[in-house]
Amino acid sequence: MRHAALLCSLLVSSFAFAAPVKHAAGPRIEVTVTPTAAGSAPLTGRILVAISKAATGEPRNQIDESYESQQVFGMDVTGAAPGTPIVLDDASAYGYPIRHLADLPAGEYTVQAVFNRYEEFHLANGKTVLLPPDKGEGQHWNTKPGNPMSKPVKLTFAKNGAVTITADAMIPEPPAPAPDTKYIRHVRIRSELLSKFWGREMFVSAIVLLPEGFDSHPDAHYPTVVYQDHFHPNFSAIGWRETPPPSDLQGREAVRAKWQYAFYQAWTNGTLPHVLIVEPQHANPYYDDSYAVNSASIGPYGDAITQELIPAVEKQFRGIGQGWARATYGGSTGGWEALASQVFYPEFYNGTWSFCPDPVSFHAYQGADLYTDTNAYTRTGPFETIDIPSDRRGDSHITAQMAQVNHYELALGSHGRSGEQYDIWQAVFSPQGADGLPAPVYDKDTGAIDKEVVKYWHDHYDLDAILMRDWTTLGPKLEGKLHIAVGDSDTYYLNNAVYLLEADLKSTRNPHSDATFDFGPRKPHCYTGALPEWDESQGADMNQRVLPLMTRHMLETAPKDADTKSWVY
Repeated sequence: MRHAALLCSLLVSSFAFAAPVKHAAGPRIEVTVTPTAAGSAPLTGRILVAISKAATGEPRNQIDESYESQQVFGMDVTGAAPGTPIVLDDASAYGYPIRHLADLPAGEYTVQAVFNRYEEFHLANGKTVLLPPDKGEGQHWNTKPGNPMSKPVKLTFAKNGAVTITADAMIPEPPAPAPDTKYIRHVRIRSELLSKFWGREMFVSAIVLLPEGFDSHPDAHYPTVVYQDHFHPNFSAIGWRETPPPSDLQGREAVRAKWQYAFYQAWTNGTLPHVLIVEPQHANPYYDDSYAVNSASIGPYGDAITQELIPAVEKQFRGIGQGWARATYGGSTGGWEALASQVFYPEFYNGTWSFCPDPVSFHAYQGADLYTDTNAYTRTGPFETIDIPSDRRGDSHITAQMAQVNHYELALGSHGRSGEQYDIWQAVFSPQGADGLPAPVYDKDTGAIDKEVVKYWHDHYDLDAILMRDWTTLGPKLEGKLHIAVGDSDTYYLNNAVYLLEADLKSTRNPHSDATFDFGPRKPHCYTGALPEWDESQGADMNQRVLPLMTRHMLETAPKDADTKSWVY
């Protein structure tokens, strides 16, 4: 990885230079990244030091948003010379769950440092931003190949004085994706749209599941079903297993393996319709996924997927390539993408099955209401201030607060560069700030909401608001196409936004929306709809339930001259 000198003065001010400084009394951590791990180029990015009480495992893999997380401290760095100590102290390091280094209890811990390297991106609008490029791992600081790291070591922390860490190793390359098979193929294309936006070569890819009989029916052309989800190196998300599960599997692994193999059997024995299933892959400098829409800060991923990637797949694998013969589905992030893709490209797709979608109304931004709240973390009454929750269990036991999760992200990266959930929403939904990075929708430390940025979110990405605003033109194009399911005890409170959307769509006229909604009683994240009567297991494979619904709708709405027979064999 190559690093050039920092050009943008606005970004310079946000980084802590690793130059010799006089440190006040108090605890500090000195990390030396060796030339062996980093090469000779200056280091620009974020130094992260994970501190763990766990008896086993690597601390870098034990940091998360929950109250069970181990400790991490992070600090921005630019232009540090390999071999020169990088010093984190109480003033410069941002910590999670403990905010200040001085508050870390004295004692012995297992410690590990990782340097998440940033690169310059020269955007088409003339701005230069520093971001961590995806390296094929799906945008994760702790597994990004080439990032320098230290081996886990036992260190004793005191209230004053320094601990020293040597980062002389490097995160290795991830395992190679599985090779192409009879059924599974991999497609990767250069995106002209994204390369222009980012000022460097950018690619999008897809994992494609070919139907049974693809080779023996060379004259057949197939509908396209787009499965929306996070980054996956292999076809694991949909669930695919070509051999029976071993008898020694137990619990959830056994159930999952059973579903995967059942899907393979249904796919290959003629039970399921013959379609192309396409799983787009679009990890980017902010996250493992772009949310499949055009964005001021991330670029035109919506157009790249619909105008470049999907047509390329359909051309290569004999897709019908017409709107009536496309559908989309997914859950969580993929659920939002599936709904947004249908809304923003209403004639490109002929139906969406959206499961437990991310917030479809910013009145219910997990626990916060961005329109009426003044702070995303707390609500204040005449005499008391309460914390706003973010995560819960199915029994409503709260596991994380809005402030807690956002402070976790702030420890991992400033200016929206954590690679985590709230930061990607901000990156997708916000306009660019003066520095070329996403405009903050709220102060990441305090939670104070910026209503001007919220207005931009409302006008461009609040799916409920957009449907209501544009129903006169969108409504006729979406009849029969909207199907949404969510558990009414969703882990991230996502059901609340779906309830708002349902109420608004029920109020529509000319046409009156025929969108379907399924709220799973006491079901957490990610509920994918009620089980059909024929299912006797503890949960039918999602594909076996939705694929027949999709193709039935396609056949019922196909133009008179459409190819409705070549793929039915």
